[in-house]
Order: sequence, then structure tokens, then C-alpha cells
Amino acid sequence: MSLLFDQNLSRRLPALLANEFPGSEQVLLIGLDRADDGTVWAYAAAHGLAVASKDVDFRNMFAADGPPAKVIWLRVGNGPTRDVEALLRSRAADIRTFLSDPAASVLELP
Repeated sequence: MSLLFDQNLSRRLPALLANEFPGSEQVLLIGLDRADDGTVWAYAAAHGLAVASKDVDFRNMFAADGPPAKVIWLRVGNGPTRDVEALLRSRAADIRTFLSDPAASVLELP
């Protein structure tokens, strides 16, 4: 499973993290930058992607709608892309474990 980076995360992240999370996408790069959260959620579910976002709305959406999409909620403030990249790299093993666990639904980082 790969990641779908929400619009609040840099469009550079899929390329920066390609070795850790191959096949990841970012909403702007796939034409969903103006889509509502429900559309992004549906895309992630249909394509086997976990939504990575700073936005609590996706965590709440999972609570309301449930699987199949998974959510990685990045509880970080506004900061440089390099900080988000460093966080995801440092927690890559935890993220892969989360993604492979069929019972896991939301991962909060850090």
C-alpha cells in the first residue's frame, strides 16, 4: 500500500519518498486538488492508498465511514517539507507495519 498525500502536504513528497513508499501520489498531481474530502477518500479507497494528511477531517471521516481507506494523521504544524519527509522516513517501519495490518485504521504521527 502506498500513500496519497493531501493538498496540505507538498507535491514533492511522492518523489522525495519514492524509495520508502513507491507508488505514492499527491492530490494536486492527480487533479484532485479542488476535490472535496469525500472524493479524495473514495479515490484512496479505490486505489489502495492510505491518506496522509495534517487535516483532522480525514481521521474523523474514518470514524464516520470506516474502511477501506486508512489514514496517517500527521500531527505537525506548518513547517518545511524536509521536516515532514524526515518524520515519514524516521517512522517508515512503523508506517509499513500499519499499512500491512488489516485491522489498523488510523496512525497518528508523531
